[in-house]
Amino acid sequence: MDRILESWRWVVGATDRGTRLDHYVASKEVGPTRSQLKRLIERGFVLVDGEEARPAKKLQPGQAVELGLPPPEPLSAEPEDIPLDVRFEDDWLVVVNKPQGLVVHPAPGHPRGTLVNGLLFGRTAAGGDPLRPGIVHRLDKDTSGLMVVAKREDVHADLARQFHDRTVERCYRVLVVGRPPAGGEWRTLHGRRPGDRKLFSSKVERGKPAHSEFELVEQLGSAAMLEVRLKTGRTHQVRVHCKDHGFGVLGDPWYGPGRGLPPALREIHDRLDGQALHAGLLGFRHPATGEPLRFEAEPPAAFLAALAALRAL
Repeated sequence: MDRILESWRWVVGATDRGTRLDHYVASKEVGPTRSQLKRLIERGFVLVDGEEARPAKKLQPGQAVELGLPPPEPLSAEPEDIPLDVRFEDDWLVVVNKPQGLVVHPAPGHPRGTLVNGLLFGRTAAGGDPLRPGIVHRLDKDTSGLMVVAKREDVHADLARQFHDRTVERCYRVLVVGRPPAGGEWRTLHGRRPGDRKLFSSKVERGKPAHSEFELVEQLGSAAMLEVRLKTGRTHQVRVHCKDHGFGVLGDPWYGPGRGLPPALREIHDRLDGQALHAGLLGFRHPATGEPLRFEAEPPAAFLAALAALRAL
């Protein structure tokens, strides 16, 4: 095992019975993000009673959990042969359908195996931060869906202007708990959650404006599928707006429904390895040709399986 810079040890209490290992370690707020901690678990830096374990392992009272934090890995954006679902590509840009679980660009805890690494294999990407060349917008690791990436600096600048001017069409499908209205909009402030700087909230006194429009696609008993259109692009915006308006996102460890779910819903929630959130529609003007482009992608298998399970309740 690599050299350890810092280490922690906890004993699981009665109130954490059944908690996933990655959720338990993340709740300790030792520094790394949830995605970084999950990768540390996968690399064997988190032990349960002295043994390596999966991120989804359910803990029991009395078990000892140990975390060893290794030195940060050097960051680079090197080409890697990673299969990608490319929906459109020309000399100026590429549109890709990002799978759930894939990090967009290299970062501490994820120096390799990212979308950027895969995009650089056999093609160029340019503009913006050298560690995330061509990236104009991003999706969270566990959010799936459509992204556009620039191949040239001038294309990156043009796309960035379109996002800034809010002319890009972005639409998400999301599975939530509750009974939302038929449609409407959410206009809020958006800022760091008081008491937890890694998360965001609309219940803040100061922050940036956040605007989402939503429509109820299907009521699924005590759950629902929503279509949410972004008018602004704040970090975690869909997840925050749903959660703060009483509709926790299924599968989401941070903005999910919390405790008290009926057993059947709890099973569906726990079975999801990340939020049931999919960026299924992306539309923008081609920076070189001026042509309007619009792409759609179906949700991934895990999302569709959860949807089918909800319909069967």
